[in-house]
Order: sequence, then C-alpha cells, then structure tokens
Amino acid sequence: MSIAENRKARFNYHIEEHFEAGIVLEGWEIKAIREGQVQLTDGYIVVKNGELFLIGLRINALRSASTHIKPDADRTKKLLAHKDQIRRLIGKVEQKGYTLVPLDLHYKGGRVKVEVALAKGKAEHDKRETVKERDWQKEKGRLMRHKISGGKS
Repeated sequence: MSIAENRKARFNYHIEEHFEAGIVLEGWEIKAIREGQVQLTDGYIVVKNGELFLIGLRINALRSASTHIKPDADRTKKLLAHKDQIRRLIGKVEQKGYTLVPLDLHYKGGRVKVEVALAKGKAEHDKRETVKERDWQKEKGRLMRHKISGGKS
C-alpha cells in the first residue's frame, strides 16, 4: 500500500533500476505517516561513510505528539540495505554519473519501506518529449472515445 509517491522523479530522471530499502524512523514519525502527514517530492539520497541517507523527506508532526520530544520535520533518515547492494550502488553513482532518487514510500509487512531508483537526469529536450508523448496519449484517448460514441458531442 503506497503512502507517498515522488511523481516528479519519473519526469526528471531516466529510471535504470530500482530496489527496496528499509528506513529508520522515530515513533512520532510513524504516527504522522499513518495520518498521511508525509511529503516525498523533494527527497534525494546521499551516500556517506558507506551508508545511504534520505534527505528531504518531510514528515509533519501531529499536534498530539509527545510533549517530551522536539520533532524535526526534515530530519535526515538512514536507509537500511544489504552491504553488497550499497557497495554496488556506490560504484555506479561515483563512476557512471547516476543518482539515487526515492520513488515511493509504502508499507510492507507492517513496516515502512522506500523504493529507491538508480537514475540519470533527463535533458530539457527529453522532458519536452515526455510532455508531448503524454499529451498525444490523452488526445488519442479523446479521439477514440469520440469515435466510439458516434461523433456526437
């Protein structure tokens, strides 16, 4: 079940491959995620000391959060993945100019997981091509519906 999706990522990047990683969260963050107080749009992933960290995942604290903690909505979250997988990703990011982008935040077996993509940035002309293709698909659907209904508006 999807919690939050980064739709911008599929528009701005060519997705090469994706994998799933766990995420280290605090109790108040889990409660806020269950209430839908999460935004993934500006998120990105950095590699530091052989570990993956998610930056830009915004989790807004609930008003009923505990009084003894000071919630930080933009806290950097550590991602959990196998060492071999992390090493392979680090190699690709450093050598081939790839970047790591979060695509989706979802539940799996009662835990919150993040779908991470190994991606390359799109050039401006590629983005325009994506928009053209999307508009053509919409127009084609309209034409087909118009034709099926007998051309009556």
